Parts: sequence; C-alpha cells; structure tokens
Amino acid sequence: MSDTLSLFSLSGKYAAISGCTRGIGRSMALGLAEAGADVCLLQRNLEDTTVRDEIRALGRRAEIVHLDVSDQASVRTVIDRILQVFPTLDILVNNAGIQKRHDAVDFPEDEFDQVIQANFKSVWIMSQAAARHMIPRGSGKIISTASLMSFQGGIRVPAYAAAKGALSTLTKAMANEWAKHGVNVNAIAPGYVKTDLNEALQNDPVRGKEILSRIPAGRWGAPDDFKGPVVYLASRASDYVHGELSVVDGGWLGR
Repeated sequence: MSDTLSLFSLSGKYAAISGCTRGIGRSMALGLAEAGADVCLLQRNLEDTTVRDEIRALGRRAEIVHLDVSDQASVRTVIDRILQVFPTLDILVNNAGIQKRHDAVDFPEDEFDQVIQANFKSVWIMSQAAARHMIPRGSGKIISTASLMSFQGGIRVPAYAAAKGALSTLTKAMANEWAKHGVNVNAIAPGYVKTDLNEALQNDPVRGKEILSRIPAGRWGAPDDFKGPVVYLASRASDYVHGELSVVDGGWLGR
C-alpha cells in the first residue's frame, strides 16, 4: 500500500456506530470494516444480526451492544458497555436519529422533545463520554450525522431542524476544546438520500419532484455515498480537520 493510501487505513482501530442496521448507518459500518476497523454496532434491536454477519464475513470483528437513543440511561452507559467488549474506542459515529413531521403550528411538544433527545442530546452525552476515554490517550475520532437542516429550516420538521442546527454548533464547540488533545470532532451532513427516514418525501409526487429538480447531480443520494466520507473522517487522512461539517448532497446547497 502506498504511503498516501495508508492514510485511509483503519487497520487495528476499534469503531462504534449507532443507527447502523439500515440505510446510511449500515453503509458507514460496512465502510469502516472494509477499511480495516473492528466495529461495535449500537442497536436497539439485538436480534437483528444482519450487519454484524456482513462485517464478520469481511474478516473483521463485529459485536452488538444495546443502545436506545430515546432512553437516557441507555445513552449514559453505552460507552462503558462498548469498552466491556472492545479494548479501546478509537472512532465513535453518532448516526442514530428519528424524524417527526407536523406543521410547526401544530407540532406536539412530546414529539419535539423526542426528536431533540434522539438527534441532539444523545449525541452530546455519548460524545462527552467518549472524549473522557479518548483525551487521556491523546487520540480519537468523533463523527456525527448532521443534515441539510443544519443549514436550512426545512418544511414541517421544526424539531429536526432545531436538533441538527444545534448539532452543527455543538460539533464546533467540542472540536474547539478537544482538538488540542488529538481528538477530532466533525460531522457529515447528508442531502436527500433514499432511506426509510425520507420515504414520505420520496413518495410525495409534488415535493419529491421539487427536491429532485434542485439536485445538480440529478439523483437522490445512496447510502453507499457515505462510505468514503466516514472513512476519511475516521482515518489519519483527516488528522488536521476539526469542527467541520462535510456536506454530501449532490450539490444541493450550491444551487
């Protein structure tokens, strides 16, 4: 392997990723494993072993640890539980999230709180716990999944937009304090991707057409479009990248 290509190798690294059983998270988990990492899959459903088995088929180690991002007790203890199955944690990918759609004027308070908990507060709690492990070691990579809603308000998604907007500045705030300790904190901001989370938009004959017409790439994103970005941010290739939101949107924001 050339010196440049070796910068992207994750051989010998231990990664953990949430929201990994399907969509973008599944592709990210497989990408990390394909680059050489052993992967701890943070899942709510412990019986779904599909991604674990796919990673093991690649010759990498994969373990499943329970995580429910809506449950604070689960969130607060998950890093300790990862370290019970892996000797260390080099890479944390905060990908789990939920979506709720209502007109802003009618948005239920309990659902607003659920979205903030799952998409924002859980990221803070898990990242803080991971940093307490990484900082004494002088290295670590924390990567979160942001969104186009980190930059825009969207339509009928005020809670999601609020959570992802807050996540963008939280990413920078954590990076400002932890970069000097060798811990990189960054985020990936997906555009419109063909996943379960966006199924309602894809099936909307009006809104779906409007979205597609604005994407310069001429297509919705695919989950595998996120393998490269997550490997880059998890690897030595991004050692001088701190507090950035890497937009993967087919050119949407530039339109």
